Amino acid sequence: MRIHGPEFKAMSERVLRATELTSRLNVLPFEDEEGKAALFEQVLGKPLPPRTTIYPPFYTDHGLNLDLAERVFINQNCTFLDYAGIRIGERVMIAPKVTFITVGHPVDPEERRSWLTGGPIDVAENVWIGAGATILPGVSIGRDAVIAAGAVVADDVPPASLVTGSKATVNRQW
Repeated sequence: MRIHGPEFKAMSERVLRATELTSRLNVLPFEDEEGKAALFEQVLGKPLPPRTTIYPPFYTDHGLNLDLAERVFINQNCTFLDYAGIRIGERVMIAPKVTFITVGHPVDPEERRSWLTGGPIDVAENVWIGAGATILPGVSIGRDAVIAAGAVVADDVPPASLVTGSKATVNRQW
C-alpha cells in the first residue's frame, strides 16, 4: 500500500477511531462486563464470540480485521495490528504482552517512507502463545503449537510443535 494514497488515508482514519475506542475500553472498571462488551463490539464490528475472553488493556490499530473464534482467551496488554488480517482459531490461549503485527515497511530506505508491506496472520486451533511473544506479518501457526515466551515468530510454525528464541542476526547489509 502506498503511504498517503486513498487506501492509506482510510486506514489512518480507522486507526484514530480504533485508538479512541480502545482508550475508552481500557479505563472501564474491570467488572463492567456490559460496557466492555459494547466497546468490543464497536472495535471488532461484531460481538465477541461465545466464551471468548479478553482482559484489558487491549490494543488494536484497526479491529475490523481481527477474526476471533469461540473459546479464545486473550490476557492483558496484548496488541493486534490487524490491518492485513488476523485469524485466531478456537481454544487459542494468548498470554500477556503478546504482539501481532500484520504490516511493516520495506527494507530499502528509499521505499521505507512511501510504502507499507505485510500479510495476514493465521493461528490455528488450540495454540498457546507465551508471554511477550511477537508474531510477524504473513505467519501461520499450526494446530496445537506452542510459542514460547519472548519468541519472535517470523516463519510459519508446523502443527504440534514448540518454537522458542528471539536471536537477531545480520542477514544482509546495504
